[in-house]
Amino acid sequence: MTGALGVSPERPGWLLGVCVLVHTLGLALMVGADAQKFFTLRARRGLITTGFFARVRHPNYLGEMMIYGSYALLVGHWLPWLVLLWVWGGVFSTNIAVKEASMGRYPEWAEYRRRTGALLPRLMR
Repeated sequence: MTGALGVSPERPGWLLGVCVLVHTLGLALMVGADAQKFFTLRARRGLITTGFFARVRHPNYLGEMMIYGSYALLVGHWLPWLVLLWVWGGVFSTNIAVKEASMGRYPEWAEYRRRTGALLPRLMR
């Protein structure tokens, strides 16, 4: 039996487990990073370089990408990935560029940018 996109709705258990794990980790990352940013900026203004932001400059976007990526993985069709690439390439990359331009006004920005990755931690420093 196939679904509307010509894809079988049945998925192996290991794939369901991977999707649930990626979704859960992405949700924790997105919500945790957003909460850290909200409460830190209420207490003091400035560049946040600790906690969720210690190795990645945009952990909230990474978490959101993990959530939506888990849905696309679960569907098992190329069309959701195409939509996500459009959103990630158009919307997320634009928002990240605007945020990075804004963060560039802080004196510690150059060092922070050198040692962190935009969405994934740097493997070598």
